[in-house]
Amino acid sequence: MSATHEKGMQAFRSVMDAPIASFFASCVHCGLCAEACLFYTETGDPKYTPIYKLEPLKKFWRREYTLVGKLMGLVGIGATVRDKELAEWSELVYDSCTMCGRCSMVCPVGNDLTYMIRKMREGMAVAGHAPDGLRGATQRAIELGSPMGVKLETLQAQIRHQEKDTGLKVPLDAEGADYMVLLSSMETVNFPEYIGALARIFDKAGVSWTIASEAFEATNSGIQIGVSDLAKVLVQRIVDAAERLKVKYVISPECGHAYTALRWEGPNLIGKPYTFEVVHILELLEQLKRAGRLRTSGKDERKITFHDPCQIVRRGGVLQQPRELLGSVAADFREMPDGGVMNWCCGGGGGVSANDRAEELRLKAFNRKKRQVEATGAGTLVTACANCRIVLEEGLEHNEMNIEVVGLTELIAEYLTDDQPAAAGGEA
Repeated sequence: MSATHEKGMQAFRSVMDAPIASFFASCVHCGLCAEACLFYTETGDPKYTPIYKLEPLKKFWRREYTLVGKLMGLVGIGATVRDKELAEWSELVYDSCTMCGRCSMVCPVGNDLTYMIRKMREGMAVAGHAPDGLRGATQRAIELGSPMGVKLETLQAQIRHQEKDTGLKVPLDAEGADYMVLLSSMETVNFPEYIGALARIFDKAGVSWTIASEAFEATNSGIQIGVSDLAKVLVQRIVDAAERLKVKYVISPECGHAYTALRWEGPNLIGKPYTFEVVHILELLEQLKRAGRLRTSGKDERKITFHDPCQIVRRGGVLQQPRELLGSVAADFREMPDGGVMNWCCGGGGGVSANDRAEELRLKAFNRKKRQVEATGAGTLVTACANCRIVLEEGLEHNEMNIEVVGLTELIAEYLTDDQPAAAGGEA
């Protein structure tokens, strides 16, 4: 057994908690999770059945944590997890799972397979079987502050462009602001107009906000690759900046997994509660709308549908807020089949979009989203995750579908009215 393989087995041992043990023990082998996974439904290959992707971890559990497995081990028989097996499973754990959580929703005995994949990645990563794309993104996130290598100077340049376009100041390191805005690298590089949209909305609504120069990146590659120690470093960076600036809230951007990483996993990773609250940008916009501080006028006459980002809607519970917001600006909104909590993933979550070797499979899995979009007859696809947006654009382009993809925050900003209440300031 190599040193890295031994570390992988130690990681399996460290993540083997009561939930995982009970999940394996309670699996009834019904196969319902297969029909909930787009990598299985779009390929028909049984190796993409979610529970099968966990086979090495299950084998480890059976060998070390069941009576039969221990007895077999004493007499030198029974299956053990070998390094070659982990190498073979790397594709199944990283390329064909976006950790979207749809399989967990349909499990009749309540097994959270997404949680188990997340834990299995801990062992895979330390055993050296994480894909190169994710390893590189994680290294850049730790060393440079961004998985795409976006530096502060790049952000400052984008801020200057947005300030010029909007005529509004984008605050940087404003101590005592109520809200600290986080961005994903995708937004900073590909969709900087999101920053301008925030400036326009917050100006109208009288929101006190800032961006932190030391922690503007929301993406947590440590979660995606499955290394909790690195995920902790990235969360702590945000916590330190929020505490230094004395903000009351940290706003998660239009990025699905960033919301999960910061809001649900963050306090456990750093081992203490936050001194601030985490709010998703859609939650805040809906709060402002409900308080009468976000007013729009006019309706977009295009046929519009909405892609629910998995981590925001299914695992984050932000379901009604985007529909409330869309209802205020879309004249012809069309729900996708299976929209809402059972929406199908774009195919690029969980680090799959950063994994070059997964591209062919990802584009094949996109056929599910293609059919969903086509069923609506919409010509405009709105979403609330920059990573989804890139994956959707690539999938639509690959399938030669003439459909525009728009960020929800930017769409709302387009319909702001000058008839706003006096800037109230303070919290929503």
